[in-house]
Amino acid sequence: MKGSKILLIEDTPDLVSVILRGLSEEEVEVSVAADGVTGLEMAFKYDFDLIVLDIMLPVMNGIQVCKEVRKRNAEIAILMLTALGSTENIVTGLESGADDYLVKPFKLEELVARMRTLIRRSRKQITFTDRISIADLEINTASKMITKANQPVNLTATEYRLLEYLLKNQNKVLSRIQILENVWDIDFNMGTNVVDVYINYLRKKIDNDKGPKLIHTVFGMGYILKEEMPNEISK
Repeated sequence: MKGSKILLIEDTPDLVSVILRGLSEEEVEVSVAADGVTGLEMAFKYDFDLIVLDIMLPVMNGIQVCKEVRKRNAEIAILMLTALGSTENIVTGLESGADDYLVKPFKLEELVARMRTLIRRSRKQITFTDRISIADLEINTASKMITKANQPVNLTATEYRLLEYLLKNQNKVLSRIQILENVWDIDFNMGTNVVDVYINYLRKKIDNDKGPKLIHTVFGMGYILKEEMPNEISK
């Protein structure tokens, strides 16, 4: 994380002070905004490696800020902080484009660890062909464009990351834990159904009435992206 530029958008002075103290030995550059509008202006004006974003902000809330940032920048890592920890709230935060979600109160060590992970992932350079396909589904990893039967498919940032991971691992059974670790880089409570929620989102957009079904459930194990279903796998 050394040398990283971080934007902290948080309106609680005591929490800001704690986070700044926790990052004092990390050799990072931290800029602070106390409201959503100021934070958004700074995100557009300067280059950051990571945005740490509270949801409950004055003027403009974190969900709105995240959505606006994602319209211009699909690559920057975004970590949301909030006191709202239900599955529904987690999905809402991730749906807006966040990469990770940390519920208050949290341990500073966990925050720093998650920040390191997100920055490392955003900097990681992985070489894949620009185009990955299966049956009539294709994505272009450079342009982030998805087509099904030559028709464009509109996905959210999280849905795209999930589909890309499934495509890069097509014909492999992927557990929910594998998906969480590789798509979100986070450890949710094992009781969460976030993966299932997003699989259902993808199915509605990818597995329509036209063309073969591609996303299948392997009961007790996870999910597989496969053109043809073997007899032992059920939808």
